[in-house]
Amino acid sequence: MKIGVTGGIGSGKSTVCRFFEVLGVPVYDSDARAKQLIHTNADLIRLYKAIFGEDIYVDGRLNRSKVADNLFRDPSLLKRVEALVHPLVRADFEAWANNQKCGLVINEAAVLFEAGSYKLMDKIITVVAPVDLRIQRVMRRDNVSSESIRARMNNQWRDEQKIALSDYIVFADDRQLVIPQILKIWDVLKDFL
Repeated sequence: MKIGVTGGIGSGKSTVCRFFEVLGVPVYDSDARAKQLIHTNADLIRLYKAIFGEDIYVDGRLNRSKVADNLFRDPSLLKRVEALVHPLVRADFEAWANNQKCGLVINEAAVLFEAGSYKLMDKIITVVAPVDLRIQRVMRRDNVSSESIRARMNNQWRDEQKIALSDYIVFADDRQLVIPQILKIWDVLKDFL
């Protein structure tokens, strides 16, 4: 069984996934894997250079801040890059999932809905939190401005859209305890482990 865990930037989805890992569920981190693929996949490297110029890689490392500056200013460019990256990450997840010995796996992805990957999942868990709290979390975590966080948020679906297509909702709002919410979901899913 494939479970998608998603939520907007700073919602707490990684925290939810770490708890599932403690319960023995393998977790595929789509965002982290995409970052690896842009440094190791020859096709992606070639395409990034074609879009952003040969100097976008410095000593074999993608200049992520330069890419981000371009992407968040130009939504059409963002769509173009996503059209290259998302299918590769999706295929990588499928290969990874097929190699797991567990009957239950999790795909943690910030843009699960936006990328269309939710269609490949058996169940969806969406993690939600108030926007101001999410911004505070990301500012502390990434040392970035609230404006840059809001720009990223503008490229993600609103929580209401995600909730409408989700099987489970986890509220990571600092008002409700997250672990009891996860354990309630776990009671339903654990038979697949």
